[in-house]
Amino acid sequence: MMALIVLIAIVVILALWAVGIYNSLVRLRNKADEAEAGIDAHLQQRYDLVPNLVETVKGYAKHESATLERVIEARNAAVAAKGVRDKAKADDVLTDALRGVFALAESYPDLKASQGFADLQRQLQTIEDDILSSRKYYNAVARELNDRIMTFPSSLVASAFHFDKRDYIEADEGARERVEVRF
Repeated sequence: MMALIVLIAIVVILALWAVGIYNSLVRLRNKADEAEAGIDAHLQQRYDLVPNLVETVKGYAKHESATLERVIEARNAAVAAKGVRDKAKADDVLTDALRGVFALAESYPDLKASQGFADLQRQLQTIEDDILSSRKYYNAVARELNDRIMTFPSSLVASAFHFDKRDYIEADEGARERVEVRF
């Protein structure tokens, strides 16, 4: 009889342990989903701001249509992207296109001095900072979830309930290149 009680106690302890690990994995997965949604919300703000920026620039730089079309194409591709990696890649292309717009502003002093352009530029910078913070948070949560999924003994529960690793959002190759500064 005593052996049966010990066996039941061991089974109950193992079940509680598995439930605890399962619940912590669910919480981490939900945090990762929330972090990804936060990135999407900031990206959507950015996507909504781009047409206003393009319209503002159009008024000053009418013959720069190729640069502006590149921005619109990059924006549309970014809006259509699915998944963390594809969104990050599309967002990098959009960032490069926007750099072209801001380089244009250097050639057009009236545009650079425009209050509307300056406001849009400030809003875009704020959104860029928010996106960066959201990406850092997402990567931290993804790392924590991936660690739990890959380490023993929680890996047993993770594999039994099909918890998947999360991709990290990484910098594009251009951002990793060495910046050359000349005076």
